Amino acid sequence: MAHEDEDLTDLDTPEAGDETPVLRSRGLRFPIDREVLRPRIRQSLKAALYERKESDAVLRIVNANDTVIELGAGIGYMSTLMAVKCGATVHSFEGNPGLIPYIKRVHAENNAARATIHHALIGETAGTADFFVRTNILASSMTEMDSEPHVSVAKVDVRAARDVFAALKPTVLVCDIEGAEAQVIPYLPLEGVRAAVVELHPQWIGQAGVKAVFDAFAAAGLTYFPKSSEAKVVTFLKGW
Repeated sequence: MAHEDEDLTDLDTPEAGDETPVLRSRGLRFPIDREVLRPRIRQSLKAALYERKESDAVLRIVNANDTVIELGAGIGYMSTLMAVKCGATVHSFEGNPGLIPYIKRVHAENNAARATIHHALIGETAGTADFFVRTNILASSMTEMDSEPHVSVAKVDVRAARDVFAALKPTVLVCDIEGAEAQVIPYLPLEGVRAAVVELHPQWIGQAGVKAVFDAFAAAGLTYFPKSSEAKVVTFLKGW
C-alpha cells in the first residue's frame, strides 16, 4: 500500500525476488528505506534537487582520473554520483553507524564499484571518538545535544589524516561535515589535492571558521573558483 506522501509513479517496479522499490534521481537508484529517506529527502530526490549545488560542482570538476576523498557520506548520494557519472575512484568516510548499511546498498544498486565507504572519521591523530545515535538516523552526530537526546553512543574509529592521504593519494576533496570543516580542513595534508568542494556552515563556524577554511586551501595553492561555487557550497581549484 502506498503511503500518502509517496507517489508510486516515481518508483521503479521491483524485479522478481526483490521486494524493495527504488527511487530515481539524476539517473541513480536509491532503495526506499523510510528510516533513512524521510519524506523531505524523497521529495528532494524525485525533483533532482538533493545536494543540487554540490552535484553541479563535482560534475563540473571531477573526472575519471581523480581519486576523491569524501568527508561525510550522508546517504551515499555524492559518492555514487562521482563514481558512476564522473568515473572517479571515491573513498567516503562516514561516522554514522546507522548509515553505513544503506550507503553500501546504494553503491550496490548502482554498480558503483569505484566507490568505497569507510566507517571511520579522519582526525589529526588516530584514535576513537564518540558518536551519538538518535532515533532519527540522519540527526545522529558527534555532538551531544539536550534538545535531541541520543539513544546510544557508538565508538567510531578515527584515522590519522596524514596516513589516509599518503595511502590513497587523493586529487579531490569533497567535504560536508556539518560545521566541523573549520577544525578538520586546516590539518589535512592538501599538497596533492587539485580541487575541493566544501559545504560551509557559517551559521555555526562564523567568520573566523570560514577564514580558517579559505586560509588552509590558500596555503596549499588552491584558490576559490567562482564558476563552480554557489552560496555556501564553495569550490577551490589549482591553476584555473
